[in-house]
Amino acid sequence: MAELQHMNIVFIGHVDAGKSTTVGRLLFDTGAIPEQEMRKLKEEAERIGKPTFEFAFVMDTQKEERERGVTIDVSHKEFKTAKYFFTIIDAPGHRDFVKNMITGASQADAAVLVVSVKDGVQPQTKEHAFLAKVLGINQLVVAMNKMDAVNYDRVKYEDVKVQITNLLKSIGYKTDAIKVIPISAYNGDNIAEKSTNMAWYTGPTIVQTLDEFNVPPKPIDKPLRIPVQDVFTITGHGTVPVGRVEAGILKPNMAVVVMPSGAKGEVKKIEMHHQELPQAQPGDNIGFNIKGIEKKDMKRGDVVGDPNMPPKVAEEFTAQIVVLQHPTAISVGYTPVFHIHTAQFAGQFVELVEKKDPKSGQSAGKPDFLKTGDVAVVKVKPLKPIVIEKYSDFPALGRFAIRDMGQTVAAGVVLDVKEMQKKA
Repeated sequence: MAELQHMNIVFIGHVDAGKSTTVGRLLFDTGAIPEQEMRKLKEEAERIGKPTFEFAFVMDTQKEERERGVTIDVSHKEFKTAKYFFTIIDAPGHRDFVKNMITGASQADAAVLVVSVKDGVQPQTKEHAFLAKVLGINQLVVAMNKMDAVNYDRVKYEDVKVQITNLLKSIGYKTDAIKVIPISAYNGDNIAEKSTNMAWYTGPTIVQTLDEFNVPPKPIDKPLRIPVQDVFTITGHGTVPVGRVEAGILKPNMAVVVMPSGAKGEVKKIEMHHQELPQAQPGDNIGFNIKGIEKKDMKRGDVVGDPNMPPKVAEEFTAQIVVLQHPTAISVGYTPVFHIHTAQFAGQFVELVEKKDPKSGQSAGKPDFLKTGDVAVVKVKPLKPIVIEKYSDFPALGRFAIRDMGQTVAAGVVLDVKEMQKKA
């Protein structure tokens, strides 16, 4: 049996649309979770007065989350289909958890947008779909959940389908390629098995659609880039960073550099899902031991790279942004928080270069300010040393979201980077 190709998939959508239940059901129906574990979760759900939450509990392994019934951090689970080996990056739906959603979406090859047929398109549905698009996720399937709650009514499905299709079209998705699948995550309709409750729906299941997706090309010929998600110090193993390889290949005994600190070390051992790897390539979520670098020299948001072609530390960068929602307007001097790969930093707008016509992409002159809906080219100065790459060189290190006042106000891609000069 040939080894299955690997894909990362993120589940996005409004907090009450049933994302966690959809994920849990998918894992259960593809055999990734044994029956007895599911039974235990069902008993626990009933015990704490949340019947019907057993599937949701699959991802929410932390006790605090179970008791609050909310998904907090980004957690990883695996499942297999006939064609692919998937790692699910579970992105939280709650507003204050959007930064985790951004980290998750920036690592994903495809997305499942979960929408409740009862509630239709919510503000968060828009925010998540928009972020997915700007973060470069072009492969998307819509899971129209809770069909059981509307008695599997086709009219209700068609109604919400029009809403969601219009939304996706307005943010630039090619909607003829996007399947909108009516499901009941709790009952398992159209997840892995065709539903017997909706004879009117003749399209594919969620699993069949996932198998139609394509694995993005792996940039193995590019210089090594691994944004750091976490760093552990493990007795006997030294410093162990964890992250996803975005470009290049990592092998044991390789020399690496950590930017922005510039610390250099040597890779000893690479692990994925508790198994040792002879090498890691783009798309792999790995932990690796580095000799010669102390924990104080690296943190979440740093990038491990090739010492001969090290990751760029930006003095300033030029980007194209789309303003998603801003209560007032963005002008020069504005300093919100930027989220890029696994890092976040305060960045100051130093120039609004030009506004673009969102429909044609033509220049619409130099603006004095930017408001909701505007597309523009801007220059930004990070207030701390941070690794930023051009989107065209390293997509995952060149797309970002801008947050302020507890919401995503804009998102964009990096067009150019002015590197910080090394101090003599």
